[in-house]
Amino acid sequence: MVSCDSVEPLSDGQALGCLCCRPEIQTLTRRINAKLSRRGFVAGAGAAIAGLGLPKSAGAQTAQPGAEPPIALTNFRLFDGKSGGLRDGLSLLVEGGRIKSIATGSPAAPEGARAIDCGGRVVVPGLIDAHWHSVFAALPVASLFAADVGYIFLAASAEAERTLMRGFTTVRDLGGPSFPLKQAIDEGIVPGPRIYPCGAMITTSGGHGDLRPLQDIPRNPGGPLSPMEETGGAMIADSADEVRLRVREQLLQGASQIKLVGGGGVSSPRTALDMTTFSEPELRAGVETARDWNTYVAVHAYAPATIQRAIAAGAQCIEHAHLMDEATAQLMSDRDIWLSIQPFLSDEDTGVLTGQSRINQLQVFAGTDTAYALAKAHKIKTAFGSDLLFSDRLAARQGVMLTHLTRWFTNAEILTMATATNGELLAMSGPRNPYRGKIGVIEENAFADLLLADGNPLDNIGLIAEPEKSLVLIMKDGKIVKNAIPS
Repeated sequence: MVSCDSVEPLSDGQALGCLCCRPEIQTLTRRINAKLSRRGFVAGAGAAIAGLGLPKSAGAQTAQPGAEPPIALTNFRLFDGKSGGLRDGLSLLVEGGRIKSIATGSPAAPEGARAIDCGGRVVVPGLIDAHWHSVFAALPVASLFAADVGYIFLAASAEAERTLMRGFTTVRDLGGPSFPLKQAIDEGIVPGPRIYPCGAMITTSGGHGDLRPLQDIPRNPGGPLSPMEETGGAMIADSADEVRLRVREQLLQGASQIKLVGGGGVSSPRTALDMTTFSEPELRAGVETARDWNTYVAVHAYAPATIQRAIAAGAQCIEHAHLMDEATAQLMSDRDIWLSIQPFLSDEDTGVLTGQSRINQLQVFAGTDTAYALAKAHKIKTAFGSDLLFSDRLAARQGVMLTHLTRWFTNAEILTMATATNGELLAMSGPRNPYRGKIGVIEENAFADLLLADGNPLDNIGLIAEPEKSLVLIMKDGKIVKNAIPS
């Protein structure tokens, strides 16, 4: 939702922007594509990361059962992501990257297991961010202009590790060339969260994300891609057939879900939030194509008319929806539609924008409280996402964004949303799910993604905003990536 090209610099000299439509990103990914063919993009970028001397560790998809010794956790209080409270008197065994067992009492650990006394602290599932941009979350725009592709992906991998160290063990990437970073993480080349990628967002001519210069207009359907589209950040489709083509292309590259742009956006200076772009048949073509691949579509939509059109076309998830009204909220509830929304409250969350983007931004700020209140009142399935970009200072606020939810939800509801609930949303990718196992919960056979909090986040959710202090142990796939438990 953050700035496109109408942007003011932050105090640290960095600038905000939207991955799917900033001109800087169009230039950046054009440079990347000039060095790496589209066919070799994933392998080439992964090789660039590997060639920079990063240590290799066992990854989520390559770890073999038994490759790591079992880990037995004792003396802890458990928030499992589902119950809403804490459970005591348990022991937990991790083996082969999964939760092997949860037992009452203190049964003997298997021979060779590593025993960890948690000192009465609270164990919670790894956090999930349902709206993240993995490659461009923290790299300053100035560096994006000048950097080599190897540096760009090294910087992205460094931010991926920081994301993991903030306790976010999984992210849903909603725009950008994250396929190579995902591959590098999965293969254990770099540490980072699991990535559920959508690839390029799909928009219309003149829609949110269409930042072509005027000399590229008119567009010739079926003709060569515009330089903007060659970046892979956004693809234009102006008919149902073109929507089907673009959706299939993202799925071919490994997208776990699809993002269609139904209306205007904050970060596009030539669009307004009240716009509706795709027709209902065009949206339906995308939804049906994703359904043919047994996955789902998330539709970018702010205004009631845009949201209602997406639902009529069969969309199962609405992204943003900050301007929704009572009738739209009731419709979402009646149709069991997911809402993926970000708790933007002020310039502190995004930076100050200008022009039409500023108008759009202020509308989002003004609508956030109403949207969340409606979602809660109508019991809409609501996912948490942060949508932070182009500033390591802002990216570090990922946990702070989660604490904003205290305006509408209890601490237990917030933790549930960022764990089990978000896990349910990601599971909608079905057979396109790149990680075959439960996430966001602590139960037998789920992925062993665990955080050990020095304090009780059910009493003080602010602990999540200070992960370097409060998270004394972080585990992903049964591997400890941080252990600061005092000896």
